[in-house]
Amino acid sequence: MTDLDLYAIDKKYMRRAIELAGQGEQLGEIPVGAVIVCDDIIIGEGFNQPISSHDPTAHAEVVALRAAAERIQNYRLVDSTLYVTLEPCTMCVGALIHARIARLVFGTTEPKAGAVVSQSALLDSSYFNHRISMQGGVLAETCQHQLSDFFRRRREELKQQKNSYLNNDESPDEISNKKNDR
Repeated sequence: MTDLDLYAIDKKYMRRAIELAGQGEQLGEIPVGAVIVCDDIIIGEGFNQPISSHDPTAHAEVVALRAAAERIQNYRLVDSTLYVTLEPCTMCVGALIHARIARLVFGTTEPKAGAVVSQSALLDSSYFNHRISMQGGVLAETCQHQLSDFFRRRREELKQQKNSYLNNDESPDEISNKKNDR
């Protein structure tokens, strides 16, 4: 398989991860999506759901790992590739290592908490007994725009809420109670 063929495959599965991120966004979650592929078959998918599931570990990668492990009835996902729209955090890198993922492909970097290339390079740590090959930057611009558009909209909504509070002589709690009474 040539590098060009591999890049076409990477883009195909990253597009699916982007679609999944959009599903999470519709639920009010930060739009991150993940897909796990083995032998050119999707065996697990997920999107961020810590808010809706009340689970701080429900990152897209972990949700996809759980789905894939359940599907193949094994917590070891040997020879699998994980595609994720955002560089994984420390927790997710640890989960990928424990699952024995063979390859990680991510879209855009996470400057604040990325644990692959941005804030740390955990996959390069010599103390782990498993190595994961890595490719970053696949459809990076699309992944970055999806996230930045989400946060821009969220900031605008918060600003509008704040202005609404200031313009109504009501406290934020009173406005919130009215919403909940509907």
